[in-house]
Amino acid sequence: MPLHPGHRAPDASTPEHRAPDPSTPEHSALVKLPTARPAGCPFDPPGELAALRTERPLSRLRFPDGHVGWLATGYSAVRAIHADPRFSSRYELMHYPVEGRYSGALPPAPVGDLTGLDAPEHTRYRRLLMGRFTVRRMRQLTSRAEEITAEHLDTMERRGPTADLVEAFAKPLPALMICELLGVPYTGREVFQRHVATVMTQSSTMDEVMAATAALQDILAGLVAAKRAEPTDDLLSDLTTTDLTDEELAGIGSFLLAAGLDTTANMLAHGTFALLSHPHQLAALRADPGLADQAVEELLRYLSIAHTGARSALEDVELEGQLIKAGETVILSIEAANRDPERFPDPDTLDLHRKATGHLSFGHGIHQCLGQQLARVEMRVAFPALVTRFPTLRLAVPPEEVPLRHGMNIYGVHRLPVTWEER
Repeated sequence: MPLHPGHRAPDASTPEHRAPDPSTPEHSALVKLPTARPAGCPFDPPGELAALRTERPLSRLRFPDGHVGWLATGYSAVRAIHADPRFSSRYELMHYPVEGRYSGALPPAPVGDLTGLDAPEHTRYRRLLMGRFTVRRMRQLTSRAEEITAEHLDTMERRGPTADLVEAFAKPLPALMICELLGVPYTGREVFQRHVATVMTQSSTMDEVMAATAALQDILAGLVAAKRAEPTDDLLSDLTTTDLTDEELAGIGSFLLAAGLDTTANMLAHGTFALLSHPHQLAALRADPGLADQAVEELLRYLSIAHTGARSALEDVELEGQLIKAGETVILSIEAANRDPERFPDPDTLDLHRKATGHLSFGHGIHQCLGQQLARVEMRVAFPALVTRFPTLRLAVPPEEVPLRHGMNIYGVHRLPVTWEER
């Protein structure tokens, strides 16, 4: 879901902000966004999502502020909305589906936040960045990912047979990669990660979100000034040769840094948790590291850590036999779509031999994740290296004691205690 600073109070005089009349037929079957995951099933989406998807791929959704919109749970519906220009990504046109931080329509996206923009603003930023995130260029970073991975596995082995995999491995690899790519000092990673965690936590107050976002922007603004004065061989320096303003450069840098720090780190940690919880799949990857490409795609589908998205209808749209009216917010359940049996047979089973191409974990359409190839490089290197270096790797605590990232825009684990037999 979009998370950003600022707040604009809703206009109570407009119809879409009035509380709905529950006595009308239109609102007789409203649902609230399911968020509670089944007990003892840390990898499964909320159970109500599957029931809603079976009943209808689009359901009427009641938002905490009284707005009535939609919840898309079917794969075809979620994918179609991602690709349809009649649906906007602009935050200020949307409503927030979780009780807490926001009331009414959302504030606009900060400068440089591509996820909250439509064309032509989005197009301009995207074109400037696409040439710098090509598949070929990201694959050139494979050797560096291998070096960083080997260094951290060496450190884990040297320090002994227990570790928190989040701090020892899952966080450092993507942090080093994105910091080096952008030209951001790695020494500041803990400060960056703390601010990103504040922004990504759904229970953070508006003041906390604004302060964290402003702090990130301030840090990047200082870096942009330094890159303009003395360019180095990195992405931020490269972007200083474009027509982007300093404010835009700082915003884009902050946006890319936050995405690079949080998402892949949680995929590495939660993906390892999933593998350790599915020993036959773990054994398959250990026996055949060449399975890594398929394993990464299946883990992305199965876990769907970026679990929820949103769009707003710019005009009336008929979809899946339903009329979505202009101004209505549609919440996109990525985790439900990626478990849709109409698209993925036996979807609740983790199967590393599955060809999971077409999953929506990186989105779809013009807003598909810019850094997806970098994330793939990191995971394709990290997972097989980890499981082959430590053939006896296992959880150091019972699975139910692994602390999960509930109430976060990016799902995963806070810590992953692991152990292994010393060689």
